[in-house]
Amino acid sequence: MTDMRVPLIAEPAPAAPPPPHAAAVTTVAAVHTALPPHRYPQDRLTEPIGDLCLAPGADRAVLRRLHTSAGVRTRHLALPIERYAALRDFRESNEAWLTTGLDLAERALTTALAQAGLTPADVDLLVCASITGVAAPSLDARLAGRTGMRPDVKRLPVFGLGCVAGAAGLARVHDYLRGHPGGTAVLLTVELCSLTLQKGDDSRANLVAGALFGDGAAALVARAAGTGTGVGPAPAAGPAVVATRSHLHPGTEHLLGWEVGAGGFRVVIDPAVPALVRRELGAQVRGFLAGHGLDTGDIGAWVCHPGGPKVLEAVTEALALPDDALTPSRRSLAAVGNLSSASVLHILQGFTEAHRPAPGTWGLVLAMGPGFCTELVLLRW
Repeated sequence: MTDMRVPLIAEPAPAAPPPPHAAAVTTVAAVHTALPPHRYPQDRLTEPIGDLCLAPGADRAVLRRLHTSAGVRTRHLALPIERYAALRDFRESNEAWLTTGLDLAERALTTALAQAGLTPADVDLLVCASITGVAAPSLDARLAGRTGMRPDVKRLPVFGLGCVAGAAGLARVHDYLRGHPGGTAVLLTVELCSLTLQKGDDSRANLVAGALFGDGAAALVARAAGTGTGVGPAPAAGPAVVATRSHLHPGTEHLLGWEVGAGGFRVVIDPAVPALVRRELGAQVRGFLAGHGLDTGDIGAWVCHPGGPKVLEAVTEALALPDDALTPSRRSLAAVGNLSSASVLHILQGFTEAHRPAPGTWGLVLAMGPGFCTELVLLRW
C-alpha cells in the first residue's frame, strides 16, 4: 500500500537577533563660562545689599557676618550695583534677566562651540536651563536664530531644577547622545541670581542669597561617538560620561526653591540642608560608585556644586573626603560666588583647561537642588 502521508517540511531556524546597537560614547568637547563685566569684591557689596534688604537704621551685624563667612571674595553682577535700587518690580527685573542673559548665553555658547571646533549649525540638541527668569519664546528659541542654528535643531528649555541643573542637564544630554552617534548637544545654563534679590526682605534666606550668589552663564558642548559606527572620536578636551544617577529625597520639597509672588522669586533655603547631606549623601554616592567597582578614594576629580561653606563641609564629612578634595569648588565659590546651575560647569571648565587630570582619572559631578534632589554624573578622562 502506498504511503500517502506528506513528508514534514522542516521550518527554517529563526534568524539570529541582530546584534544590539552599541550605545554612543558621550565626550565633553568644551566648556566655557561667560561672566558679566560688573565685578565687585565681596566687601564692596555688603552695604549696598544691606540698603536694598534692610530697613533704614536696622542692625547689620548678621548681614556683615554672612558676607564675611560666605567663602566669596568676588562676584560678577548682571547690572552695576547702583542700578538695583531702581528696579521697581518683577517685570523690570525679568526684562534685565532676558536682555543680559541673552548676551551672556550667546557669548558662552559661541565660545564653547569655537573651542570644540564647531559652529552653531552643528548643534543637534540645545538644552537651556535657568531658574532666575522666565520667557516665552524661551532663551534657546531666541538664541537659535540669533546664532545661526539649523531650523531643525531640537530644543529643551528647563526651569525648576535650580542648582542641580548643571549636573542634571549633562546627564540628560548624555541620555540623548547615547542614541545619536555622531550627534552634538549643548547644555547652556543662564543664572542671574542677583536679579531675584528681594528688596525690603530681611529674612535670613534672602540675606544668605545676597551674600552667596553671583551671576553668569556657562555652555558645555558634548559629542557622541559609537563603537563600529564609523563616527570618529570627539575632541579630547574633556572626559567621557560613564554613568548617571538621579535621586529625589521624599518629603523634602520645603527645603529649597522659590516662593513666587508679586515681587518675583523669593528664595527658600532651609538651614536643615547640610544635615540632610550629612545623613543621606554618603550611602547614595557610595552605592552609585560601587555599581561601577569604585569607591570615593578612586575619584580623582570632584566637580561638586559649591552650595556654600556649610554644604561643602557636609559633603566632605558625608563622604570622608580629604581636606583638599573640594578645593576646586571652594576656588570657584571664592572667585564668582554660587552661580546656581552654572557652577558645576565653571568648575568643570577648570578641569578641561588649567587643571586637566591625567588620562584614566575618574571624576564625579555632584549637585543638589530643589526637590530636594541630587544628581550624580560619573566621568573618566
